[in-house]
Amino acid sequence: MKANNQFIKGQSGNPQGRPKGSGLSAQLRAAIEQDAPSIIKAMIEQAKAGDMQAAKALLDRVLPALKPESQAIHLPELVAAPTLADKAKAAIDAAGAGDIAPSAASDMVSAIAGLAKIIETTELQKRLEALELLLTPKKDEK
Repeated sequence: MKANNQFIKGQSGNPQGRPKGSGLSAQLRAAIEQDAPSIIKAMIEQAKAGDMQAAKALLDRVLPALKPESQAIHLPELVAAPTLADKAKAAIDAAGAGDIAPSAASDMVSAIAGLAKIIETTELQKRLEALELLLTPKKDEK
């Protein structure tokens, strides 16, 4: 450790801490390690016999759930809309018409809301800087 109480990069802050592999998960793995093949075989047999929990456990490990993928969306109405509110409405209308998925419309509206917040913050910052310039006495006015 450095003198100013900051850790050195790449060096443990507690080198005498708990050794890796000493937790409950490691103990469980060690306990069932030699029986794992027979446990898996039993789960397969249970799944074949109609045990849906066994089938789900096996399939979740072998075939994890697919994650949704985003696709490009072309909405000329959204691009042409003059205001952020009109852009959000165009996304919602497109979902209502079945042109895009409701989740895509929701993502678009969330992005538009985020953009609105950024614009609002930027405008407030500019106004605050302008006020500070007006209120700060100039050097030659002293």
